[in-house]
Amino acid sequence: MDSSEQRRKRKRMGRSYLQAKQYLSLRRPLVLCFSFFIFLLFVSSGRFRPASFRPVLTASSTTLSLLSSTASNSILESFAAHSKHGKESPPSFRVQDRILFPDHVLLVVPNRFRQNDELECVYHKRFNGSDDDILEDKEKNQQLDFAVRPVLSTDGYDDFRSIVRCPLPPLNFSTAVDLRRRGSYDTTAATNGTASPWDKVVYEAVIDGDTAVVFVKGLNLRPHKNSDPTRLSCHFGLGNWDKDKDQSGFVLTTEAVTAAQEVVRCLLPRTIRNHPDKAHGIRVTIGYNTSHPRAPVHVTLPSVATIHNSKSHPVQSNPKKHELCVCTMLWNQAPAIKEWIMYHSWLGVERWFIYDNNSDDGIDDVVRELDSQDYNVSRQSWPWIKTQEAGFSHCALRAKDECNWVGFFDVDEFFYFPQAFRRGGGDYGVPGENSLRKLVSNFSNSATIAEIRTDCHSFGPSGLSSQPPQGVTVGYTCRLQSPERHKSIVRTELLDVTLLNVVHHFRLREGYRYLSVPEGIAVINHYKYQVWETFRAKFFRRVATYVVDWQEDQNKGSKDRAPGLGTEAVEPPNWRLRFCEVWDTGLKDFVLGYFADPVTRLLPWEKKSLTSAE
Repeated sequence: MDSSEQRRKRKRMGRSYLQAKQYLSLRRPLVLCFSFFIFLLFVSSGRFRPASFRPVLTASSTTLSLLSSTASNSILESFAAHSKHGKESPPSFRVQDRILFPDHVLLVVPNRFRQNDELECVYHKRFNGSDDDILEDKEKNQQLDFAVRPVLSTDGYDDFRSIVRCPLPPLNFSTAVDLRRRGSYDTTAATNGTASPWDKVVYEAVIDGDTAVVFVKGLNLRPHKNSDPTRLSCHFGLGNWDKDKDQSGFVLTTEAVTAAQEVVRCLLPRTIRNHPDKAHGIRVTIGYNTSHPRAPVHVTLPSVATIHNSKSHPVQSNPKKHELCVCTMLWNQAPAIKEWIMYHSWLGVERWFIYDNNSDDGIDDVVRELDSQDYNVSRQSWPWIKTQEAGFSHCALRAKDECNWVGFFDVDEFFYFPQAFRRGGGDYGVPGENSLRKLVSNFSNSATIAEIRTDCHSFGPSGLSSQPPQGVTVGYTCRLQSPERHKSIVRTELLDVTLLNVVHHFRLREGYRYLSVPEGIAVINHYKYQVWETFRAKFFRRVATYVVDWQEDQNKGSKDRAPGLGTEAVEPPNWRLRFCEVWDTGLKDFVLGYFADPVTRLLPWEKKSLTSAE
């Protein structure tokens, strides 16, 4: 019986084992799939990202459209998580990017400074002849030689970043400049990269619909013409993978659809297109194929550009668009903008975009004062030298959602309406009020007109040897006989997709045209050749990309140069009497007749300065 019972037990155990084996063989694929799925979730969550693990997604517009929504969301969430983490607890004064300009080093810092922060630029000794070697040397010797210089200036750049301008490094010191608080003895700040040369770098990017508009130096595209975009591509990712070799993250690639001058437009990856709010802070760069016929090479440019939505700037609570806005780029024009803004606001300008190209004359204070007086002025720090055309393209994107019409002209250019200004005011107030806004609004619903051009009359020093205290509209009254150039006001939603412009005007979409205003209706008084003290500053600083500086011995017959001036900033004989062919006091008489205070005879742009002096 014992042996029979044992045989029965062994049979039961054998059957149980076979049943368990069959059960496990059926469930094993499910368990393996589930485990692999958990592993993928763990990897995509960002908790496991060793430096050696770098998954790369290279996707054209076609393949991107095939990505599932779940996969797309996980990629964007990894981007957003990284950006959020960096925003919440950034290292103190961590330098995110550096750009080497001819006369300074620009540092990009991923936080905003406090008003009382006093900073110093820290320069590290160059050891093996290159900036890259400083990292290895630093690990071997934590007491590197260093030098310290005061910062030249600091400024906010956008809602998330600040910029610092440092002097060029001393001889034998690296361009990998760091920051520290003044008086701090922390000389071992971690250098996390080198300085990108300004002549070859991607410097700004904006989301526009289902595309990214990228601003880039170094492609050497043809001025004033469209270029072939087929050899260009956009790359999206975390960090600057050319400089931060240990920075892990996904990379998405799309094709370029347009290219002109310094502006390249690329398709957005589907992940970013579907969730642009989560893509804020993702870096983008431009790649291109070299034209070598036998061995073409794909080159990726260094980048300091992180994408943001053009709608991310705060807009007015009233959803109705402004009828007329103005954008300008300037450098050290703080004394001039009050007269320019107050006068043109009376003509109907409702919104102002000031692109400040490295001014150091207190313009920020003047902008805040004007904005506090309800002139609706905003200042955009634009540290990129000689990029006026690209800056105007950037402004056109920014203003598109706020404005029907945007004028692009300078702070020394004033609209003048001869016919409207001659009519008596009577019971209707000052004659000609809102003339500029009324002019453009007549064509807001036009099926063909997308740009209004107005000729410019160039005024000279008019016999003066010092700046006129009441402003340019009153001080300068003698001009050249024939008009030079023109300036434009455009409907931004009808601009060509390339955003191509030559400062004076934009390229329009196919089917639209410009309208030239007759000189009897409107003209621009361009106070171009002012007293030598003012003009000399202009001689040293040109903001347009494709306009040759006066110091260079090129294009001497161009209208962008002062006739007879040559290439040196030496005052020519009888400068104050030059450029005077016609005495034109029309705008002066009008301004003094209708804008001057009847008691003090002060003009609106003079009153604040008088109060401050008292």
